[in-house]
Amino acid sequence: MVAAKQPVTLGEVAREAGVSIATASRAINGSTRRVNEEIRARVQATADRLGYLPNLTAQAVAKGASSTIAVIVNDIADPYFSAIASGVMRGAAEEGLIVTVATAHHDTGSETEIVRTMRAQRARAIILTGSRTNDAAAQAELERQLTDYLATGGRVVLISQPLASFDVVELANRQGAADLARVLAGRGGKRFGIVSGPRKLRTNADRVEGFIEGLADAGLEFDEHALVEADFSRDGGYAGTRTLLSRAPEVDTLFATSDVMAIGAMTALRDLGKLPGRDVSVAGFDDIAPVRDVTPTLTTVVVPLEDMGYRAIKLAMSDAPEREPVVLRVNTSVVVRDSTPQR
Repeated sequence: MVAAKQPVTLGEVAREAGVSIATASRAINGSTRRVNEEIRARVQATADRLGYLPNLTAQAVAKGASSTIAVIVNDIADPYFSAIASGVMRGAAEEGLIVTVATAHHDTGSETEIVRTMRAQRARAIILTGSRTNDAAAQAELERQLTDYLATGGRVVLISQPLASFDVVELANRQGAADLARVLAGRGGKRFGIVSGPRKLRTNADRVEGFIEGLADAGLEFDEHALVEADFSRDGGYAGTRTLLSRAPEVDTLFATSDVMAIGAMTALRDLGKLPGRDVSVAGFDDIAPVRDVTPTLTTVVVPLEDMGYRAIKLAMSDAPEREPVVLRVNTSVVVRDSTPQR
């Protein structure tokens, strides 16, 4: 059995390059204390020749921050979050940065623990993509951790809703849902049902409230009996739709607060012997890629998900951290597809 080769040490690099370990460290790890360019080049060439791999923790200490961007999502398997993460990665690649993705599963406490960990690892910036909640105590602790991180030179950008004095790429959830309701009313919908994720998440609360406001603008009153809360997932959309139809079988138009839930809703309708787009119109929110391939294709609210992630990373890397918090507002639009025919 061949013994594993021991990694090359910084001391070996320094000895081969004819410099002190401190000088070699500054040359490779990028300390603010610069070394002569000729020496830096010699040390780097020696490190490359010997196969030396720098200590990322040492680099972070030397520079005051690592080359890592932390992105906190709720579920990377959800196309909503994976599309945002894709935009972040595209922007990070342009900046020469590495992206670390962590999942919080709609739990503010988990977000807070992740932030605490990323502070210790000296991440260059933290981007939070999840919805804010109505848990005041949990939100206050998250805000405190983020404020402490900001004070050490880190950058924070939120996606979707604002929190305290941090930069935000703000999504027009309420307005988008109101626009969708008016469109669906214009297509002849009369008896509306809503399958929502938990309304303790502001994304769901804003979308539900906006949709009901849009119906009111169209002269339609919404019956709260036709609103069901379920898990913010495909399975939640499925279960919530079955519950909704057992309560309000007369519903002719169903709004799910995410496309993932709407996909589950359409499967539930089929299992109940109803055809989506014929017996019950269905609409979602987000315009994730799969909704153009399901049958029927899904009417939804278009959200530029990848662009939001890209704009967030560019905002995080912008100059002047002492400036006032920036709010980048992202508008939405409604796209009508086969799931909501004219009635």
